[in-house]
Amino acid sequence: MRAYCSAYGVDLADFDVPQRGFPSFDDFFTRRLKAGLRPLDADQEALLCPADGRLEDLGPIDLGSTLLVKGRLYTAGELLADERAASLYAGGVFAIIYLSPRDYHRVHAPVDGPVRVLRHVPGTLFPVNKIGLRHVPKLFARNERVVIEQESPIHGPIATVMVGAIGVGRISLAFDADIVTNEGRCFGETVYAQGDAPRLARGDELGAFHLGSTVIVFAGPGAGLSFVQRAASSVRYGEALLRKRQPRSESEA
Repeated sequence: MRAYCSAYGVDLADFDVPQRGFPSFDDFFTRRLKAGLRPLDADQEALLCPADGRLEDLGPIDLGSTLLVKGRLYTAGELLADERAASLYAGGVFAIIYLSPRDYHRVHAPVDGPVRVLRHVPGTLFPVNKIGLRHVPKLFARNERVVIEQESPIHGPIATVMVGAIGVGRISLAFDADIVTNEGRCFGETVYAQGDAPRLARGDELGAFHLGSTVIVFAGPGAGLSFVQRAASSVRYGEALLRKRQPRSESEA
């Protein structure tokens, strides 16, 4: 662990460190932030950044449900593994956050709202760094991933996609302990009935990467959101990633 901190520049000052140290490397890697360290953006209509990392790419999803990521064309259906779900985000926006080895590796809900659909998509574990993005076509649509679709009362459908990568031991979920990936089986899709849907508040934990990876967020056109962060910038969980667009006044029209 000391060697890892030295190699990747991990600063433990922001984290809860057990008095006798972390009992395992996995406990160290999935370490928790100190309570109250990351206050959530006060704007209740803002869509929050779900993770610490680098905002690798962002942009529009066209009306054909396609999006351009680092010069490569994807469809929302490929990334979400569901064409029906993809249609909900046509005309909306996407953002991709890369979690480096030194980052906090828990992922949080970007909005309030129940989980309507949970989907486990088996796949490969290519690296999601710049080398992987450059050399592996359709990388994000080929790697193992977990899709979490929420229904926000403010923003409508919002999807958070946790993408596995090389070295990822597993992806675990905070609201469903039975879902742990990379254990040799596919959990498929769960569509929650209204009374059974896990209800999440903005900022609640969604899950954790047990080694590093990437998070993709999708918002539909009805959300009316604009980015407040720029591509290639460092972002932190709890910051505003997008805000509601303000209607133009008559003088601006």
